[in-house]
Amino acid sequence: MASILDQYEDSQNIRQHSRVSAANIGITHSGFVNVRLEEEKPIFNKQRIDFSPPEKINQFSVCNNQLCMSLGKDTLLRIDLGKPDQPNQIELGRKDDSKVYKLFLDPTGSHLVISLTTSECVYLNRNTQKVRSLSRWRGHLIESIGWNKLIGSETNTGPILVGTSQGIIFEAEISASEGSLFNTNPDQYFRQVHSLEEDGKPAPVCCLEVERGLESKYFIVATTRKRLFQFVGKLAEGSEQQGFSSIFAQNQDLLPSFQEFPVNMGYSEITFYTSKLRSSPKTFAWMMGNGVLYGQLDYVRPDSLLSDVQVWEYTSDIDLNYVKPISIVLTQFHFLLLLPDRVKGICTLNGQVVHEDVFPEKFGALKKMIKDPVTGLVWIYTEKAVFRYHIQKEARDVWQMYMNMNKFDLAKEYCKDRPECLDMVLAKEAEHCFQNKRYQESAKCYALTQNYFEEIALKFIEAKQEEALKEFLMKKLTNLKPTEKTQITLLVTWLTELYLNRLGQLETDDGKQEVFLKTREEFRTFLKSPKHKDCFYNNRNTIYDLLASHGDVDNMVYFSVIMQDYERVISHYCQHDDFSAALDVLSKHCDEKLFYKFSPVLMQHIPKKVVDAWIQMGNRLDPKNLIPALVNYSQMGSMQQINETIRYMEFCVYELEVKDEAIHNYLLSLYAKHKPDALLWYLEQAGTHVSDIHYDLKYALRLCAEHGYLQACVLVYKIMELYEEAVDLALQVDVDLAKSCADLPEDDEELRKKLWLKIARHVVQEEKDVKKAMNCLSSCNLLKIEDILPFFPDFVTIDHFKEAICNSLEEYNQHIEELKQEMEEATESAKRIREDIQEMRNKYGVVESQEKCATCDFPLLNRPFYLFLCGHMFHYDCLLQEVTPHLSTYKQNKLEELQKKLAATTQTTKSRHRPREEDTVSLGKGQGSREQIKSDIDDIIACECIYCGELMIKSIDKPFIDPQKFDQEMSSWL
Repeated sequence: MASILDQYEDSQNIRQHSRVSAANIGITHSGFVNVRLEEEKPIFNKQRIDFSPPEKINQFSVCNNQLCMSLGKDTLLRIDLGKPDQPNQIELGRKDDSKVYKLFLDPTGSHLVISLTTSECVYLNRNTQKVRSLSRWRGHLIESIGWNKLIGSETNTGPILVGTSQGIIFEAEISASEGSLFNTNPDQYFRQVHSLEEDGKPAPVCCLEVERGLESKYFIVATTRKRLFQFVGKLAEGSEQQGFSSIFAQNQDLLPSFQEFPVNMGYSEITFYTSKLRSSPKTFAWMMGNGVLYGQLDYVRPDSLLSDVQVWEYTSDIDLNYVKPISIVLTQFHFLLLLPDRVKGICTLNGQVVHEDVFPEKFGALKKMIKDPVTGLVWIYTEKAVFRYHIQKEARDVWQMYMNMNKFDLAKEYCKDRPECLDMVLAKEAEHCFQNKRYQESAKCYALTQNYFEEIALKFIEAKQEEALKEFLMKKLTNLKPTEKTQITLLVTWLTELYLNRLGQLETDDGKQEVFLKTREEFRTFLKSPKHKDCFYNNRNTIYDLLASHGDVDNMVYFSVIMQDYERVISHYCQHDDFSAALDVLSKHCDEKLFYKFSPVLMQHIPKKVVDAWIQMGNRLDPKNLIPALVNYSQMGSMQQINETIRYMEFCVYELEVKDEAIHNYLLSLYAKHKPDALLWYLEQAGTHVSDIHYDLKYALRLCAEHGYLQACVLVYKIMELYEEAVDLALQVDVDLAKSCADLPEDDEELRKKLWLKIARHVVQEEKDVKKAMNCLSSCNLLKIEDILPFFPDFVTIDHFKEAICNSLEEYNQHIEELKQEMEEATESAKRIREDIQEMRNKYGVVESQEKCATCDFPLLNRPFYLFLCGHMFHYDCLLQEVTPHLSTYKQNKLEELQKKLAATTQTTKSRHRPREEDTVSLGKGQGSREQIKSDIDDIIACECIYCGELMIKSIDKPFIDPQKFDQEMSSWL
């Protein structure tokens, strides 16, 4: 077991190694801790297929999960990889010495072309077991086929290109149908379209690839042993079925464009990488004599399909004299090179060998490597075994390669889901920009990393890059979470300080006025940022202190408005005597409390504007809270302030219809002191009834009396219904006014007469006008001449009253005649009533013996009964039972009391069989009392017929069944 010192030394070595690696990359410390909980699987994961071929494997092909292999001389094995336990074995039936030369399987996995060493070809469809000969292809050793990916289907290949060992390119088409009577072969046609040469001699067509670009533009790539040819041409819309011969015809006068390499190893192979099925390839890799040529495919360029071409030269362990590469497969970021005993994986980004897999000798030499373009699986076979490669997370380390190449955008693209790697890329990019003095870009990148905040900030401070520092802080602030309140507060305060410093520098420089305005706008946008509103609000005192320390009054006011700290803004304006601006802020934000607080100051200087603002606020302001300011300046202010006060009070009373007594009293006092003409009009329109009055009547009376407004006092007396006082006071003003007051108590004739007598006395004694006194008699019908005669002096002659006295006597005579007539009418009416009573006493009704009670339907005469004029007849007890429920509680109680009294009188009568003389007198009294009781009971229960009278009418809206007994009645019927 290692000692503690040994462990410490090991840890120091590890730490030192990590620091050296970080220094080499040029990245500052990161906040990420990258811990791998399990070892990552390799990108290229080899798996041997559990398959032991009965014979040697000669050829092998796989596409679209369809695997075909040639075993021995004459056997073909087909396996659907979706159903690997159901292999299909077919015998080719060849009796000569021919062997399978190559297998060609189309992208759909449906069409299999078998090239034989005897320059023959046979065809096998996926859905058949019968091998069919391609007679038109006979005599040509097939080296390559360019399949038609666009229109090829499971039953027809469409036009395809076929390359031979003699450099001839044919165009052909294969159909899986049985054909017609005259043509039973699967090959529809087979015609030559072009030929390839090397050094003036025919060269085998090693590979053929047909691709379609934009606007019906087709690209054909063909390779020989050391040459790569490109054919580009357009086909008319819908003419794909007619073949590709026209593309070669477009180049017959000119040599086709090709690239040639000097070294020839006898064969070559080209491979393409397609990101999605049925899309055009993106990259290519061509294995030829002196290395691998790889690059991008650009379908837009008019001259060549190949772009960004690079050559990867074979490493020293690949000697073409002894060890030649056999096959090549291209993936997204690597190409796999197959050697006789191993597989090498080379990264296309940096050309480094990232994978090398040596195969055991017991399986034999490696023969071929094939990639299924649909599934992406890579297959390798020997004569004895089959291997399969799974490619997993190929792009896992690509970000680092792009980062080392300073292609940071691509590096970030390939580590989106790995934050620790993205952090390293951003840090490297930030450092790269910083070294190249692109400080703004560096700040943006640093803000996205987890590197130590203090180190980066000091870095920009030391470089005196304040703008970059501000950009870094701004980006860092944007990326913080709302819960990180301490960090947000720090950054917000720091940025505010930086902005203020910058504004202070620019403000003094007249040549940078435009930059100053732009920076100020940025600062104000920062201050009103909704994301950091809470931070600014919680630390507003600190921000105020910063703004004050820099003397930035404009921004302080702006910040106060943002924080809705309008009190501070208004106080600032008031301190600088800018009262209009203060009122503008008040009017804009309509804060009632601020109106109440600052109105006294503003009313002193701009009364008209203040009142206009109050009126605009309307019901939102409570006039009672404004009265202190109004009272103060209406007492000691100028006439303008007083007039504005009256204007606002009138607005409250007449427009807002405020009913508060204090408001009305204050307006009344203003009218009494400064506008007496409006006082009487206000009192008149305020109403004449106490319930309509909103001011204090006693206060109004005292106010009017103090200022000598007698007519107004009379009006108040009238409202208070103090008519005597009103008449007394009105007589000091005008007799007509007193007359209007005297007629007010309409219900009290005595009081009216008294008031009119006061008026008459005043007219006679004070004014000594007999004519006016006579007018008083005509104005009031309650006064007689004898009522006012005592007021006249003794020397007044009767001539003045002659007419009045005659009128009075005539009225008395007329009144006496009316009384006589009324007495005669009353006597006649009494006589008629006595006759009606006598007639009613003699009225009777006849009851037959068979008559029955209207209620119980039993004979009527067996019990006491009632007979009504309407003809209805009831037993006494039946009527009592029917009427009682409809009587009021009072009448029910009275009826019960009368029944008890009647029972008591009946019992007394029965107890005396032979009464004495004195008893007879008392019995007579008792008999009279008993009859009275019975009469009272009749008045209650027999006052009207229950079926024809008022009780029946009142019961019309009552239900037949009592709602409280409805459920009980309902259940009795069920």
